[in-house]
Amino acid sequence: MDEHVILYSTGCPKCKVLKMKLEKAGIPYEVNEDIDEMRKLGLLSAPALGVHGQIMDFGKAIEWINEQGSEA
Repeated sequence: MDEHVILYSTGCPKCKVLKMKLEKAGIPYEVNEDIDEMRKLGLLSAPALGVHGQIMDFGKAIEWINEQGSEA
């Protein structure tokens, strides 16, 4: 897996869930907590996950993380 993954986070409970799922799945990621950058990207809520420039909301991010685990 050679993907650049960014977790857009405000530290909320859902953000922590995504962080735990990424870590459990062994997916390397970086955290971006810059609210201004999130707004520039059009994000209206957090968390969101950025993979290859595609932004996923919480539900889609969970699905994507689960798919990564099944491909291993």
